[in-house]
Amino acid sequence: MRLPLLRCTAPLSHWKSPLSFPSSTCTSPHRHISVSLSLYKRCCLCSKTAMSQVVVREADLLDRKKASIRNAGTSKLQVIADFDGTLTKYWCNGARGQTSHGLLQQGNAEYDAKRQMLYDYYHPLEISPSIPIEEKTKLMEEWWEKTHGLLIEGGLTYNAIKKSVADATISFRDGVVQLFEFLEERDIPVVIFSAGLADIIEEVFRQKLHRSFKNIKVVSNRMQFDERGYLVAFKGKTIHVFNKNEHAIDMAAPIHDEFGNLDGSDVNGTFVKDRTNILLLGDGLGDLGMSDGVSFENRIAVGFLNSNIEKSLKDYSEAFDIVYLNDASMWGVVNLVSELCSTNQ
Repeated sequence: MRLPLLRCTAPLSHWKSPLSFPSSTCTSPHRHISVSLSLYKRCCLCSKTAMSQVVVREADLLDRKKASIRNAGTSKLQVIADFDGTLTKYWCNGARGQTSHGLLQQGNAEYDAKRQMLYDYYHPLEISPSIPIEEKTKLMEEWWEKTHGLLIEGGLTYNAIKKSVADATISFRDGVVQLFEFLEERDIPVVIFSAGLADIIEEVFRQKLHRSFKNIKVVSNRMQFDERGYLVAFKGKTIHVFNKNEHAIDMAAPIHDEFGNLDGSDVNGTFVKDRTNILLLGDGLGDLGMSDGVSFENRIAVGFLNSNIEKSLKDYSEAFDIVYLNDASMWGVVNLVSELCSTNQ
């Protein structure tokens, strides 16, 4: 059935979280949005001060998935999340938020410039619609390996990572901490997949949240430093944008200190082995592949469409079960997991 078109224009201040909580200092420069929805269900979740725009692909299917996950219990649930632009804000202090890879300044202008040259060459290839995925995968492996080589050759130190994060324009979405706390209390694992650098992600946790969570594991490129704090190698396989999925779950590790000391937690993948219900959070269509390698029974995919709404909404609304528009907060997801874990419905 063809759904009607919806045209809506509203000040950004009206499109916030469905609950009333203190706002962050990070805001979008866009003061108005205007979107055309061709495949949609528009849900305005109201609170005392704000509401959030949500697009749901098939409400009946989503309700069935919710009921199945809820009936299976929390012991069967895991959360898979992208980091940049999903857990973190797309806009911060009126500027585009930095990524965990893009914020890194290694304290060597020559090598920072060389990494930028690699970006300028490979990024257009990454997003090109005309290059087959197999060829792109090889190109991404080349890019990542060259970049990692420059970081080692250029003498990257852990102190440079600390300074880069301290100076960075990066912030978690409102509601992320509450989401993590809710999941931690119920022993629901969260696997963060990133093609960036695990050590930077961990430093962002330390500096921005000032804590870690025992249920969170990070699958990303992990560095090895010597006793002087200099980068000397990368551990394990290279994680890039086309292989960040649960086939790489053996790379999962909890957030730990800068010298790689773990707390004895399970890092071999058994912590998610029997959890066949998935809540997936991402900001790009490629993030849907993060659940590759899992024989899941149910998957609810939540997408954050941060920009280019008119151009991308159709694809997002067809691919994700739920789409949050315009750099939304995480409060809608907090509500969702509360519903999934409820025993009273």
